[in-house]
Amino acid sequence: MNDQEAPRPDAPLFEERPTEFVVRDAFILGAAPLALAGVAGMLGWTLVGGVLMGLTVFVALFFRNPPRFVEGDERTVVAPADGRVIEVGEVELPDGTKGQRIGIFLSVFNVHVNRAPIAGRVVSIERGGSKFLAAFNRKAETENVRLTMVLETADGVRIPVTQITGLIARRIVCHPVPGEWLTRGCRYGLIRFGSRTDVVLPMDASIEVKKGDVVRGGSYVLAQLADPADAAEGHGASP
Repeated sequence: MNDQEAPRPDAPLFEERPTEFVVRDAFILGAAPLALAGVAGMLGWTLVGGVLMGLTVFVALFFRNPPRFVEGDERTVVAPADGRVIEVGEVELPDGTKGQRIGIFLSVFNVHVNRAPIAGRVVSIERGGSKFLAAFNRKAETENVRLTMVLETADGVRIPVTQITGLIARRIVCHPVPGEWLTRGCRYGLIRFGSRTDVVLPMDASIEVKKGDVVRGGSYVLAQLADPADAAEGHGASP
């Protein structure tokens, strides 16, 4: 963490998690197929045992959690998840203003640990939705089970990042609580088995990705936030 991303005095620092190389959920969900594979082996059911061992390996790979080098500085927005960019475009926000949304689709083969796209204090965490549509379905944005965490940077810019379930995903994990400060790129939660993660940026942010790009959470740059000093100079300049 560099000096520019140090937590503000009134915000306790969030303890990054999960940090283990394989998220502990893998051991819980992988225990059953592993045990059944052992039973199948003892009974001589080679094919069944092989399938169950394959399922165990898949669960372990799904919950992998590799470390990442975080690119850029305090105005650099990094990917909050691994996956493919399925949307880059303008959206209308609840308060009537405009923003730029970047949507990332996570297949079952991607790392599913989520990372903070920017350093900031958690302003709010809200859950919503009730459906489990395919994550790339446009209706999923507003109808699927989801969790939106709003981060406020040291300059007062508020950036929502939303975890959205999909057809298979059934659980969203988000560890921070309102008031805590997240460093850029830190791991803060995950979504189980296929999903989508969106981040909404100000209109003056410079987007550096396009639809179809494959990104890696924490180590891939999505955008650059505008420099407040540049904005101030622009407002103060003579016409």
